[in-house]
Amino acid sequence: MTDTSRRRAHRESRPPVLVAALVLGAAVGLCLLPLVPVFGPRAAITAIVGGVLLGATTAAVAARRRWSGVVTCGVVLGVYLLAGAAIAVPTMALGRVVPTPAAVLALLAGAISVWKEVLTLDPQLGAAADVLVAPYLLGLGGSAVAVSIAVRAPGARRTWAALVPAAVLGISLLLGTKQTVQPLAAGVVLVALLLTWAAWRRRALAWRRAIALVLMAVAVVGGGVAGGPVLADPSPRFVLRDEMVPPFDPRDHPSPLSAFRTFVKQWRDTPLLTVRGLPEGAAVRLATMDAFDGVVWNVAGSAQAEGSGSFRRVGETISTSVTGVSAHVEFQVLDLPMVWLPTVGYTERFSFTGADADLALKLRYNDATGTAVLTDGVPAGATWSADVVVPEVPEEGALDGAGVGTVRLPEPTGVPEAVPLFAGQIAGTASSPLLIARSLEAGLANGWFSHGVSEADYPSLSGHGADRITTLLTGKLMVGDGEQYASAMALMAREMGLPSRVVLGFIPAEGAGDEIVITGNDVQAWVEIQFAGHGWVAFNPTPDESRTPREDTPQDPVAEQPQVRQPPQPPPDPVVPPEDDTEQPQTREHAEDPIPVDRWGTVIMVAASAGVPVILLVSPLVVIALLKRRRRRRRRTSGDPVTRVVGGWDELIDEARDLRRSAPVTATRRETAVHLAEVFPRRSSRRPPVAGTVAGLAASADAAVFGPGQPPAEHVDLYWQQVEVARAAMRAAIPRRQRLRSHWATSSLRSRRAGRRRAARAGR
Repeated sequence: MTDTSRRRAHRESRPPVLVAALVLGAAVGLCLLPLVPVFGPRAAITAIVGGVLLGATTAAVAARRRWSGVVTCGVVLGVYLLAGAAIAVPTMALGRVVPTPAAVLALLAGAISVWKEVLTLDPQLGAAADVLVAPYLLGLGGSAVAVSIAVRAPGARRTWAALVPAAVLGISLLLGTKQTVQPLAAGVVLVALLLTWAAWRRRALAWRRAIALVLMAVAVVGGGVAGGPVLADPSPRFVLRDEMVPPFDPRDHPSPLSAFRTFVKQWRDTPLLTVRGLPEGAAVRLATMDAFDGVVWNVAGSAQAEGSGSFRRVGETISTSVTGVSAHVEFQVLDLPMVWLPTVGYTERFSFTGADADLALKLRYNDATGTAVLTDGVPAGATWSADVVVPEVPEEGALDGAGVGTVRLPEPTGVPEAVPLFAGQIAGTASSPLLIARSLEAGLANGWFSHGVSEADYPSLSGHGADRITTLLTGKLMVGDGEQYASAMALMAREMGLPSRVVLGFIPAEGAGDEIVITGNDVQAWVEIQFAGHGWVAFNPTPDESRTPREDTPQDPVAEQPQVRQPPQPPPDPVVPPEDDTEQPQTREHAEDPIPVDRWGTVIMVAASAGVPVILLVSPLVVIALLKRRRRRRRRTSGDPVTRVVGGWDELIDEARDLRRSAPVTATRRETAVHLAEVFPRRSSRRPPVAGTVAGLAASADAAVFGPGQPPAEHVDLYWQQVEVARAAMRAAIPRRQRLRSHWATSSLRSRRAGRRRAARAGR
């Protein structure tokens, strides 16, 4: 018997360790799924699976070998450093596997600093630098802590290990994005897994509870699927990375458009940068400006979430929804003393190598405008490459029926009065957004071109503020260059309801080629207008450089207006006279509009979506309470007086059974009274002790059953009153949570049904 007991104890001690490692490791892995969109599937899954397997295995081995907590922590730290070189920082490991001093240092420093890196870099991060330390450390540490608690904590405290995956899930959600991986399926599996394991560890796992859990999950999931789209808040969920504001603020730097004349005057023939692999017809972009304050166009501040001022650190890859021509472009800066980094189209990946690898830490990118900056300025000689997507130019006629986009842009301030007047003069009869944009572009392109930087040029002042735009539009001649014309068209487009912005960049005269040298003479400013379904479309309102004023140029205050073909005007709508005489005073208040039919449908859908799950969850509790009430009433009112007294004692026994203080089945009433007095100690002086009350009830029940005759009705009523007093005293002697749970406990119902079945079998 001794050997058998040892073998049984050994068998009982082994499965919990293995089961805990499997269940809690899988739970931690599910809780790390929100990090997959942050790092990308390939990089994230490798780090998560590796960390979880190592953490759970290490904790299980430590528990089997009975290592102390200090030794276990040391072993986990060693595993973190040895295996982390290949999993988290493979680029720093020898052969991508063997740890090096640089890899060990990166793992130690990354445990503290990587969280900031993850929050300030734009997904997908990939395996850049040491960012994979975050999922690897969460998987390793979370699984090791959870398994250690599950196999080392005493008694019921082992189930506290289920809280560790919940904590890991909270951290993952804060570090994640607004998208995650199968949240519904992962959440249901996670809850079912942890609840089943916790119930098994507490030896409370039963088929009825498993079925109840499945029914509850079905009700919750069904209600969520049906009512989620109606009841859910339309605002995106909170993620911590959206609250992290990088230190770079474009408002700390002068307007990029203000440097237009500097390019023309000082760097006209100076090589600024070289570009290789530039697609045909593509332009090199420096800055995109969408805020006008009456003085300059500038990049909106970082508070504008959808504007041009939200610059963020980026990871190994950059997600973009723009479609077009993909290209690999290489840049080399020769002389460009500013913070704006030249780009082409929308970038999907920046690659800084060699001596310029440190520039990646200073890179900030705006994926709404496709522009980038280096916070400390672009150094001379810097080289890098970029994988870009150049949006396709819409074909002729593709924009004819397109509406304007819905992007939010900062409202311009200090707009001169000449802007709306001139806009209405040249585009007031246009009937579509495209015709308005084409009219503005053609009207300004009929002006005259001059930089005004040499004695041979016609006088043309620099700047693009309210005064300069007023002079451009109302002067004797409309003369300027790309700085003024782009500013004027963008302001007029805003006045006509078109979302517009100004772009500063380079349009090489050489076109596409293997290597293009860009000088200051290639600088250009143009306007982009957003059309629904087509994105931002470029317009160039600057006149051709050959249109320069001469001495005999007519001094017309307004340039010749372009001829833009307009569609025929639609016939006017018929005039319907009002039903009420609006000129007579109204003595009756207007009745409130009734709720429309479609709104009633929404109300019914919301009520059904919210009510059905509640009814499914509450109905079993209501049925149990009604069955107990019906049983109590039948025991008190049905049968002869002896049966009613016995029913009162049975009610007391069932109350103890629902309170999880069951009396022995074979005990007499007096023995049961002693047992109840022991398991229900007196906790409040306001209630009578259980011992004296149940002892009297036991004696009265024995007297009624074994005594002569029938007890009077008054005795039965008094007996039931004492039963209620005893029940109240029993309930007052236990914790509140058990009292609440006993209202819907089914132990007494199942016990009575089992007793009737045994009696029926005995009778047969």
